[in-house]
Amino acid sequence: MRRTRVKICGLTRMEDIQVVNRWKPDYVGFVFAESRRRISPEEAGKLKAMLRPGILAVGVFVNGDPEEEARLYREGVIDLIQLHGQESEADIRRVKILTGGKAPVIKAVSVVGPESIRAWAASSADFLLLDNGPGGTGQAFDYRLIEENLPEKPFFLAGGLNPDNVRQAVKALRPFGADVSSGVETDGRKDEEKIRQFIQNARENGSGTMNTKR
Repeated sequence: MRRTRVKICGLTRMEDIQVVNRWKPDYVGFVFAESRRRISPEEAGKLKAMLRPGILAVGVFVNGDPEEEARLYREGVIDLIQLHGQESEADIRRVKILTGGKAPVIKAVSVVGPESIRAWAASSADFLLLDNGPGGTGQAFDYRLIEENLPEKPFFLAGGLNPDNVRQAVKALRPFGADVSSGVETDGRKDEEKIRQFIQNARENGSGTMNTKR
């Protein structure tokens, strides 16, 4: 049985890299979409080069250019591609083609009901990311919307997670991964103690409850 993976999203500074290198989440996220956490591909490349081996970089895009997304993957700036807008199944397939089928793709799903999850059940995305609304809200959604309709596809849980509630969320839903950004920040900056606590709490209940199909 595998433990729950952890993704710390929205890294922007070398100080953030130093923190995650100490506490070793499984993934970090670089945001290339409009956001206060947005960074350029050049900045992301510099940060990625400083990551310790084993921590994978996810590029977060919103209705972006598949050619650009594939280029950043091929150049090694990112290891996974996260599509966080209104991208279609055709857009996912396009990214797959442009990367020779090699780039793992995460498709964010706005959870407004069980049907929003079922709509992506047969997607060619490698992972789903279940979020509240368009994402980036810092608010949790009603987990009862998905408890009866957990996807067979591996999924990341996002939306309003923080060190205090991630343990219970992981225990209840057994996600492949837990995704956090503002929940480990203080005054808009990544907070090392919150990151440490989040990783510890997410993994505590993830190690013995993970569905073996994921």
